[in-house]
Amino acid sequence: MSHFTKTPKAAALVLLSSFVFALPVMAEQAKNQSSFQLPAYEQLKLDNGLTVFLLPQHEVPLITVQATVRAGAVNDKVAGLAQLTSQALLLGAGGKSKAQIEQMVDFLGASLNSDGSMEGSSLRADFMAKDTEQMLAVFHQVLTQPAFDATEFYKLKARQVAAVAQAKESPRMVMDQYFNKLVFGAHPYGNAVSGTAASLQSISQLQVKNFHQSYYQPNNTAISIVGDFKAEVMKAQLQKLFASWKNGAAVQQPDLTAALPKAEKAKVLLVNKADAIETTFSIGGIAIKQDNPDYVGISVVNTVLGGRFTSWLNDELRVNSGLTYGAGSGFDRYSASGTFNIGSFTKTESTQAAVDLALKTYQRLWDKGIDQATLDSAKAYVKGQFPPRFETNTALAGLLGDMYLYGFNQDYINSFQSKVDQLTVAESKRLINSYFPKDQLQFVLIGKAEAIKDIAKTYGEVKQVEITADSF
Repeated sequence: MSHFTKTPKAAALVLLSSFVFALPVMAEQAKNQSSFQLPAYEQLKLDNGLTVFLLPQHEVPLITVQATVRAGAVNDKVAGLAQLTSQALLLGAGGKSKAQIEQMVDFLGASLNSDGSMEGSSLRADFMAKDTEQMLAVFHQVLTQPAFDATEFYKLKARQVAAVAQAKESPRMVMDQYFNKLVFGAHPYGNAVSGTAASLQSISQLQVKNFHQSYYQPNNTAISIVGDFKAEVMKAQLQKLFASWKNGAAVQQPDLTAALPKAEKAKVLLVNKADAIETTFSIGGIAIKQDNPDYVGISVVNTVLGGRFTSWLNDELRVNSGLTYGAGSGFDRYSASGTFNIGSFTKTESTQAAVDLALKTYQRLWDKGIDQATLDSAKAYVKGQFPPRFETNTALAGLLGDMYLYGFNQDYINSFQSKVDQLTVAESKRLINSYFPKDQLQFVLIGKAEAIKDIAKTYGEVKQVEITADSF
């Protein structure tokens, strides 16, 4: 969820955490891979409704603190407002300027970052355990008392406007936003997380202040703390800092289950990038939501299709045909819905060959299915890749934040490997038929429209837009 720009010291701290903290976990997993469990944590609520997760880890003297707020692009009245608000937290707080906060954080070799996503926003700090008191104080001020300094705010807006324009020079950076807009349309999941140049320009300092006041409330926020601390001491520090943080008017969240679209026909969004020498494409549709009970098995099936370097898609499009440098597939899951897509890119003149081969390879799920040897290989890969995802303080703090945001618990982690073990060839067929969109597929093609518009028509009803347009 967050962008992590680190000072050299901070980067070294995270690297140290990655290696040193991982050693005992990896040793234990090597002994018994199937026993991987989420480390013990405590969940509590302060009197003001603030949710707190505490997960002590004493292997290295590092701490990660993350605040997760239920406020994302789905809450935007103006595109990009949630993300801009999250980034504007760092423009000064608690009587300190942006420069003063940055100097203090840098002096400690720590890091402080914020960002927004589709359904949530986050603020995260990484620091040495000995600096807990100083960093918690700054973290509290930035989260609850941001200044939104006018001069710094307009500088931030200018940077974000430039970043949005720059992103459109690289189709792969904006593909997800085009795909979501095609699939979800006017539903909040179709909102562009980054906003557009025009929408960002229109956002005022007052709108950001009001968004913060509306959503950054203790009963709409969780703080997850992972690292080298004593739980009772940390509880006392948090109570002292956050007890005075008050709730305002009741938070109004959109009903994301309402008016979810259904794919009634195959559609193609053709995004014209007149100077393109290649076509970037995405193929898929609406898929599963975050709490789908079959997700573990689905992820194994997707590993075969496009979830690793030796996947069917990468083998066919890269290794065997040489049409691309890479191809893959995946699921993006939200609280009420989600998407599945196949993605790749190819030179303009091989657009049809690459898209057709991707579709042919995808159809293999139904025509031939997954044999036992392939399934066993994918299961071993998924089990091997799973524990390292949660070896660092940062990863665990992010996981706890996601548990709050999406409403799942530790069972997802603790039962993951046993669910992988239980997956059979017969069950994989059920998952393919149930969850992988097959009919009325949705396509986004970003490339030179004049050269590929006739090809686009063969896949569905075409809508053409300019990549330079102020929209997705």
